[in-house]
Amino acid sequence: MTEETGIIRAVLEGDTESFRLLVQRYQKPIIRMIANLINDRHTCEDIAQEVFLAAYKKLPTFDSARSSFSTWLFTIARNKSINAMKKRRVSSTGNPPENPDFSEPADSLIRDELFAKLDRALQSLHPGHKRALIMAEFENLPYEQIAQIEGVRIGTIKSRINRAKQRLRSALDGIDGDIQ
Repeated sequence: MTEETGIIRAVLEGDTESFRLLVQRYQKPIIRMIANLINDRHTCEDIAQEVFLAAYKKLPTFDSARSSFSTWLFTIARNKSINAMKKRRVSSTGNPPENPDFSEPADSLIRDELFAKLDRALQSLHPGHKRALIMAEFENLPYEQIAQIEGVRIGTIKSRINRAKQRLRSALDGIDGDIQ
């Protein structure tokens, strides 16, 4: 945190190149979170650029007494993602990630079906539940930080994550038998 504070201070004092250090530190987790939220790999990098541009422009308003820089940045990413979803009404692509290790066509088909079903289940989650689950499970953010990003109490985050997991379990029931 002290290192980030020093970088932020340097940027605010005119060393704009120092902002690159913050981008390098947070670029991958921000892009990953956006990609998981909007499920559109083609636009997630554009949105990430918007996030970092907004962060750079709003850096003078950052208050380390209110939150950590990462919480502040993830909040911007969350808001930009929500705005993008509203504009685009992104639908599921249904394309699972490729893995060339499957030698049997039947295995590949089963795997494709599993990913398609998982993708549909994730997309069917309430947006608040999905965001909380992604931040907790994919980004490994603590519940306290997620609550701060979402602007709700920690109990609400715990409830959202629990409901999301229950919904995913229900949607994926019976897959274990299909895979084996």
